[in-house]
Amino acid sequence: MRASNSRSRCAFTIVELLVVVSIITLLIALLLPAVQKGRDKALVTQSVANLRNLATSNELYASDWNDRQYTVCPDDVGTVGGGCEAYLAQVACPPQQLIGWDSYGIWGYFIGSHGKCAQYDWPEACYNWVVYLPFQFGTSTNPGGGNSFGSFRMPGVMSFNSYVGGRFYDPVLYAPKDEVPMSVAGKYFQSAAQFTFDGVNYADSSYCWSPAAMFDPKVFKRLSANDDGAAFTHPGALPAGYRSPSVSRCKYPSLKTRMIEHSWLQNTPDQPTNPFFAGGKTPWFFNHGFNSSPACMFFDGHVELVGTQRAMQAEQRAGNLWSRNTPLGQNGYYGGQSFDFLVRTSFHILTIDGIEGRDVLGAEG
Repeated sequence: MRASNSRSRCAFTIVELLVVVSIITLLIALLLPAVQKGRDKALVTQSVANLRNLATSNELYASDWNDRQYTVCPDDVGTVGGGCEAYLAQVACPPQQLIGWDSYGIWGYFIGSHGKCAQYDWPEACYNWVVYLPFQFGTSTNPGGGNSFGSFRMPGVMSFNSYVGGRFYDPVLYAPKDEVPMSVAGKYFQSAAQFTFDGVNYADSSYCWSPAAMFDPKVFKRLSANDDGAAFTHPGALPAGYRSPSVSRCKYPSLKTRMIEHSWLQNTPDQPTNPFFAGGKTPWFFNHGFNSSPACMFFDGHVELVGTQRAMQAEQRAGNLWSRNTPLGQNGYYGGQSFDFLVRTSFHILTIDGIEGRDVLGAEG
């Protein structure tokens, strides 16, 4: 008699395998949003930490420069209407806007070779004046000649990065969610050079100052008690219009933004770049979406996410908080390139009363 095999062979059926796969797929579907949310929160936390470090850098700068808000613009540029040619011809050759050193030599935005700079025979010319002015509104005689850029966008230059890490491409100057500039800057974070340029790619910091707070407060001063947004005097029409104010002039330090994430990084649309800009390589700005919530550092040093909805609601409660009377008009800071028609704000950029004004409101309004 043959002995029977008492051990039975075990195996999964196709149906059982399909059930297991379905369960795993379901678990992944349930967990993936939580993982993505956790990752997103970590990136935001890093940007907030960057801004806290930059708050310290701003304070260090102010302690060295008689409590002044950061600037690279000569104080007396308003005496010649804000124009580069007139300044070089009539006043002085200003310090050059340097970026840093690498194996090539010194990099910078030079405006030498003529006027009172001619004796030095530095390269380049007045087309680099745009990175000296806090924000370009044009000149007093040609107020429409600006392109809304300026030194407010450039905390990576040597005059400020020496208070950060001493490099143009320093990790503290870039928000990890800011993909477009990070694709350039991230490659150079470990570089020993102060600045690196491959001849094509270049990316400014993710963070920017409030340009309104870099001018004398008279530039954005309310023109009447019942101001309707017409709060602007061209800085070139004021002898001290381009002189940055002392930080102590900030009347609402917990309500006035000092630095902010310039790109739209929270609650973004699927398309990372703004098709309304020529070339299609420019990121959306923080004020281009109703649901945008940029991380903001205030003059009292605290950092929080401020939704554009909140800034708009503050205006509804307090009246206009940003000027519609600049050469940028009713649309304000590139408002015409917004993602949706709901958003309408230029808080931080065109703040009425400048450093003495408010961008948001507290619990008491």
